Amino acid sequence: MAKKLEITLTRSVIGRSEAQRATVKTLGLNKIRQSVVREDTPAVRGMVNKVAHLISVKEV
Repeated sequence: MAKKLEITLTRSVIGRSEAQRATVKTLGLNKIRQSVVREDTPAVRGMVNKVAHLISVKEV
């Protein structure tokens, strides 16, 4: 079974660069404290690393 990541938006994207906003939206996050579950792939890990200061990640 593939690992999954639970990703939660913890900080606002107001005042962030357009690239960071797009990354958060691509992860499927719109509102603060919203969580999504994604497959643990290199692409998702790259997006998580790019906006690590805005989100919290937990392995499921």
